[in-house]
Amino acid sequence: MFVVTVDQQGSRTRGDRVPELLAALPADGPVRGFERSVGDEVQAVYADAVGVLDVALHVHRLGGWSVGIGAATVDEPLPTSPRAGSGPAFVLAREAVEAAKSRMRSVPLAVRGADATAAADAEAVLVLVAALRERRTPAGWAVVDALAAARAGGDTEVRQEDLAVRLGISQQAVSQRLRTALWAEERAARGAAARLLASAQGLGEDRPAG
Repeated sequence: MFVVTVDQQGSRTRGDRVPELLAALPADGPVRGFERSVGDEVQAVYADAVGVLDVALHVHRLGGWSVGIGAATVDEPLPTSPRAGSGPAFVLAREAVEAAKSRMRSVPLAVRGADATAAADAEAVLVLVAALRERRTPAGWAVVDALAAARAGGDTEVRQEDLAVRLGISQQAVSQRLRTALWAEERAARGAAARLLASAQGLGEDRPAG
């Protein structure tokens, strides 16, 4: 299991942004959805590594938040509210979000897991992906977001010609923007990060991860 803890940065000067964040987070995906845990912090529980990575990168893109991911077991039965949850994954998520808040980090994301080596590897790949996305231009994001929206709508084989029509640009421009945005490279790295994050749970080969 995975516990995701998100803490607001600079809350004393920016005010409470938790309601804004909760409204921007997806309701589907978590085993226990995001809710305020304490102060300017929210928490959720996931069973799927891909979902964890998606929400971590989404929150990072919003800006102004530190994200900690704990990968391990949780005490069962899992209560309705993540605030009442306990177990190693919750402890590791706390350690991770504290690490993410370090001023030494340029990307406020951290992973801690039952398998410390896999967690460190997952964090390294996740941070690289987040850093890549930080350098993406608005034009690049327009194409990437349009592609993601089309796939979310059920179109798994989106053609660049269709994206070009939707965005009012040429197919060549779509292709160039996707290359510049390093979209293919991000997808490949996200797959690697998800596998490493699943391994960070320390479940062993005889148990399914996520």
